[in-house]
Amino acid sequence: MSNASRRTMQTIHRLHGRHNECMKLSRTQAILELLTPHTLFAKLNIASKMLLGYMTLVALSVVVVVYVLVTLQRLNTLNNEIVKVAIPIQQTADQMLDALVAQDTYEKRYLLLNEKEMRTLFWKRADEFKTLLANLKELPGPDQLPLKTIGKLHTRYNDGFVREIKLIKAGDFAGATTVSNSSLKSMFEKLVEILRAISIKEKLSRDGKMKQISEIGGPAFATTAVLCMLSLVLGVLSSAIVTHHTFSSIRKLREATAHFAEGNFHYDPEINTEDEIGALAHAFLSMGKRLVKLEEMYLDASPLTRLPGGLAIENVLKHRLESGLPIALCVIDLDNFKSFNDHYGYGHGNDVIKETAKIIEAATRTKGSPDDFVGHVGGDDFVVITTPTYMREVCAEIVLQFDERVPQFYAEQDRAIGYIFGKNRQGLEMRFPLMTISIAVVTNDQRTFVNTLEASEIAAELKDYAKTIPSSIYVVDKRRS
Repeated sequence: MSNASRRTMQTIHRLHGRHNECMKLSRTQAILELLTPHTLFAKLNIASKMLLGYMTLVALSVVVVVYVLVTLQRLNTLNNEIVKVAIPIQQTADQMLDALVAQDTYEKRYLLLNEKEMRTLFWKRADEFKTLLANLKELPGPDQLPLKTIGKLHTRYNDGFVREIKLIKAGDFAGATTVSNSSLKSMFEKLVEILRAISIKEKLSRDGKMKQISEIGGPAFATTAVLCMLSLVLGVLSSAIVTHHTFSSIRKLREATAHFAEGNFHYDPEINTEDEIGALAHAFLSMGKRLVKLEEMYLDASPLTRLPGGLAIENVLKHRLESGLPIALCVIDLDNFKSFNDHYGYGHGNDVIKETAKIIEAATRTKGSPDDFVGHVGGDDFVVITTPTYMREVCAEIVLQFDERVPQFYAEQDRAIGYIFGKNRQGLEMRFPLMTISIAVVTNDQRTFVNTLEASEIAAELKDYAKTIPSSIYVVDKRRS
């Protein structure tokens, strides 16, 4: 078939389609004529006719809104149970487990080294464990947890350590070793078993509620779609303007519901009306943002800082680059952290990492925007994804708080002289200054990134430069594409 013949056939099909549409329109007008209450309408003005025509539409809209709000309330209840119960209990149980493991480590070190510092660290972790246990009691819904058992076992564990101290001071190292390997070990293993069981239980509870949220979304979408379509038909009968306005919002909401059901929580239906449908769209957006944060938080969260890891960072950066949003990628690294870790031990190094995470989160929360993202790549490497508007204030606050708080992790004499002794990678003894923080910032303000890899490589290059400066600093890339 020639191109001319093919175009002719296409034109005939289009004309035939338009003819069918006209026939359908005529039949529709005839049906509307039969359904119109002419006698009643003859006595009403335009406003009253519109009001009468909208009454059914309003009634159905109320049904839709009530149904959706009830569904959202169910989802919100499940979400609150996840956010305010399951997650905090799991996090607290994990932190208690970390404190208990640290106590066991210091107890073993004290048994071997008989150092007062190990006793001090042991009791510091014991106080931390008690504080976390008290916090756990304050959370909603911990009545079913064996908190009294945990408290009693931990008290007996601490009492066992006291007996061990007395035996060591008396020179009875064999007796102290027996206490360590029998009663202390038994209490420790029981506590670990209970805390791990709590953590696993709350994780399963969280996953179950997430599944419920997913299961509720499907039927809710179907029912909402049916009610919305009915409202659409009655809206057509009332007014072309109302039909256009209502159907446009409903269509967008239907598409948003489908995207949400598929897990695309970033989708924005772009409904800016102030009616019930607009409120519903905003509620969906708020729920989507919250679900995105939950997904990012627990996708590959760091066990040390509970911050999202590399995979979540990659996804967030990729989404914002593809969306064309203004971003500022802040890559953060600690200088001289390895020498500190080698000098004071990994326990103190972990404390510095956790304190740094708190500093970065607080600075981003107070100086950034609600949509800013904080991630922990691993070790002493962190990432903040903010916008060019907030990047300088966020980075300046991080530098300020780091320089004020992190030096407190050094011993007083090391802090006074401003350095510690340690070996470099070649094994040579040398001085290492106190830790500083370096932040490399790249933005898409004056350049366009092809992908996340390009942005990361530029940030890594800029970070290497920042680390050559012997003080805490943030450096912003001002080069153009």
